[in-house]
Amino acid sequence: MEIRAYQKTIRDAYFHKDHERGLDGTFMYFIEEVGELATALREGTREEQAGEFADVLAWLLSVANLAEVDLQEAMKKFQEPPPPQPREKP
Repeated sequence: MEIRAYQKTIRDAYFHKDHERGLDGTFMYFIEEVGELATALREGTREEQAGEFADVLAWLLSVANLAEVDLQEAMKKFQEPPPPQPREKP
C-alpha cells in the first residue's frame, strides 16, 4: 500500500475526531506517541516497538491530514539521489 492510501484510510477513520480536536491537540497526541516509541526502543520488545512505530505513523498521517499535506507528494524529495557533497580540501 502506498503512503497516500494509508493517509486516506486514517482520514476516513479519524478525520472527524481529529478535526474536532484540532491541529494542536492532534499534534500533542503525535508527540505523546513519539515519547512512547522512545521508551519502547529503550525498554520494549520488538512487538512493542513495532506497535509504537505504527502508532507514530498513524498520528503523523492524522496531523498531515489536518494540515492538508499529501505525504506521498511530500516524500518525493527523497526519491531523487542527493546532490554530490563538495570535496574537503586536504
